[in-house]
Amino acid sequence: MTGAELLWQPTAEQIARSNLTAFMRFVAGRGGGAMSDYAALYRWSIDEPQAFWGAVWDFCGVVASRRYDAVVENFDRMPGARWFPGARLNYAENLLRHRDDREALVSVDDRGGRSALTFEQLAEAVGRTARGLQSLGIGPGDRVAGYLPNVAQAVIAMLGSASVGAIWSCCSPDFGAQGVLDRFGQIEPKALITIDGYFENQRRVELLPRVNEIRKRIDSIERVVVVPYLDPPRLDLAALGGAPGAVGWNELLAAAPAGPPTFAQLPADHPLYILYSSGTTGPPKCIVHTAGGILLKHLSEHALHTGLARDDRMFYYTSTGWMMWNWLVGALAVGSTVVLYDGSPLAPKIDVLFDLAQRERLTVFGVSPKYLSTIEKVRLEPIKTHDLSALRAILSTGAPLHGESFDYVYRHVKRDVQLSSISGGTELCGFFVSENPIGPVYRGELQCRTLGMNVQIFDDAGKSVIGEPGELVCATPFPSMPLGFWNDPAGYQRTYFERFPGVWRHGDLAELNERGGLTIYGRSDATLNPGGVRIGTAEVYRPVEQIPEVLESIVVGQQWDGDMRVVLFVKLREGLTLDDDLARRIRDNIRRSTTPRHVPAKLLQVADIPRTRSGKLVELAVRDVIHGRPVRNADALLNPEALAHFKNRPELAS
Repeated sequence: MTGAELLWQPTAEQIARSNLTAFMRFVAGRGGGAMSDYAALYRWSIDEPQAFWGAVWDFCGVVASRRYDAVVENFDRMPGARWFPGARLNYAENLLRHRDDREALVSVDDRGGRSALTFEQLAEAVGRTARGLQSLGIGPGDRVAGYLPNVAQAVIAMLGSASVGAIWSCCSPDFGAQGVLDRFGQIEPKALITIDGYFENQRRVELLPRVNEIRKRIDSIERVVVVPYLDPPRLDLAALGGAPGAVGWNELLAAAPAGPPTFAQLPADHPLYILYSSGTTGPPKCIVHTAGGILLKHLSEHALHTGLARDDRMFYYTSTGWMMWNWLVGALAVGSTVVLYDGSPLAPKIDVLFDLAQRERLTVFGVSPKYLSTIEKVRLEPIKTHDLSALRAILSTGAPLHGESFDYVYRHVKRDVQLSSISGGTELCGFFVSENPIGPVYRGELQCRTLGMNVQIFDDAGKSVIGEPGELVCATPFPSMPLGFWNDPAGYQRTYFERFPGVWRHGDLAELNERGGLTIYGRSDATLNPGGVRIGTAEVYRPVEQIPEVLESIVVGQQWDGDMRVVLFVKLREGLTLDDDLARRIRDNIRRSTTPRHVPAKLLQVADIPRTRSGKLVELAVRDVIHGRPVRNADALLNPEALAHFKNRPELAS
């Protein structure tokens, strides 16, 4: 184990008043034994899963009309375990348990707009929405699709859907019609809730013509509800082709009776929502999540790992099409304020998110590694320009967070802050690797394995290893395991359990060290193997991003002469060209930071680099392009036109 640099550790006072410490006392009071540190608590959560998840249920005060008969049945089956059988509950009821005048949702956009709903107002709005949906014929098991930006109405619609037992699914408006059809077309929604338009880099985009195309091509859609979002609104429902069943959001709510919400009491494994894989390597997988599983998973992460309480104000930069939106909204269950943001993270000002953090007194601030590297490149120094005194934690996910970004945050953003790189996936709508508010932060490391998640690193033979890279797996069941893929049970089994039968293989190349910290090297299916040496893509990105001239990069393996060679593409600052001197400095920095095997055989400049809509690099799509293979579902990308920069490059033919 290398001696990584210690960057932050909690004070004795912070440890004493943390939710994790309170939880350990709670467990001890139930006969779970005395535990004084995270390592002991983690081991207990793995050794005694029924006791752990039962303690989470009680410590977090799950609201249920009927308690479970057992915490879990068939725990020896992976997949096949059943969580909280016998329980009757409602996900929305748990998120709306608080009814007071504290702010529940704050909605902000990049055009200066701000609105807020208290917990009492949110419950009233959800109640009206639920009754409005029932008036449209929506009930348990029906799918309700949202084509919505990150605004309060999206949260209200999701909770209204959950209130009546319907299954929610959402895409953000920046998805084109085909991307939406690829997703909603598989699940046959009965109702579609959308907006009249949205803003893209402050440019007004009218959406109803696109909605009309979607409506006409998904026969199951019986009703369309349109939220007025443009100013002035464009609620000309004739743009929907005179579709029967089209109604305005405000009219739907106005016609619904007032009064407190009511909640359908359903089994814990009743479907809550359907999320989607990125869809860059085939049709998007429709991942079905359960109400009880998601509720317990999010409660454990929000209350214990993030340490949220009622005074917290949490923000994560996300769209409604990424699992982080669902995760963020789940914080309502612990009574924290959720801050939503609709707009660009870098415009109209490069520091617009730090303006938000200062103005809203955010305590938890979530962004992507790409965002942190971008503001580092432009030398933004919020530590000098913004009051971030309320901020106690910065979270980052979506890709590995490099050591240089840790340095940047502690030098130029805030010194006394817990910076946590966390890692999980849409498939569990949560995390395998999480933040630890009572433990230290080391440079370039993820802090800890998530409680209740039996995370191990397997070598190629399926043996658990420490101190060497391997496949990140989860060896035993967890509550937020999906019910499966919608109409594709074989695909679910094949995707996660084929490589190591009975064990969840997540697809990340990672390393666990002796103190319990982790390093993630990238997706294992994008791993480079020049000369048979296994290299994670993050190992290459780290030294490349230290070069000031490089804005971003993507590295892939090209089959060549019976082996694989490493090919690195770089996007440079505007006006710069990849000359021999810059190429030499990039290669030299890779060699110094890693090994000669990591140095690319080919180093090429491109004008843009493709990413998913959640900001993730798409190495597999680029690899397909340079090998002359078609890229399936390019519409799932944020910028599919960027793939053209990698096609038919003569430099790759020699």
